[in-house]
Amino acid sequence: MFDADVASRGLGIELVSAGEGVAVARMRVAATMLNGHAIAHGGFVFLLADTAFALACNSRGPVTVAAGAEISFVRPVRAGDLLVARAAERTRYGRSGIYDVTVTRDDEVVAEFRGRSRALPRPGGPSAG
Repeated sequence: MFDADVASRGLGIELVSAGEGVAVARMRVAATMLNGHAIAHGGFVFLLADTAFALACNSRGPVTVAAGAEISFVRPVRAGDLLVARAAERTRYGRSGIYDVTVTRDDEVVAEFRGRSRALPRPGGPSAG
């Protein structure tokens, strides 16, 4: 899945590891990612966390997409910072799941993300709502 993720790879996001409901991705913050306050635009931090979330929720096989997500920004991020996003499955129920992602700089938490996933029905399988 990550090989086909042009958006994430285009921003320099790297896959560190993924498997069985967990994933780790990282990104170096570029100067082009800064907002008018000279800190990283929150959308880029969200995108990194969302990428780790996507990798974790797709690690078991069925094609899975985001049903929703929220993020709390804890600390500002600056150009040159190396961010690491660690995603972990909290629960799966039916075709849905909940995943938490912690984004860190060194050992310091900069953001916490919670994503809700939904596995798509298999082609030709029964459709569920």
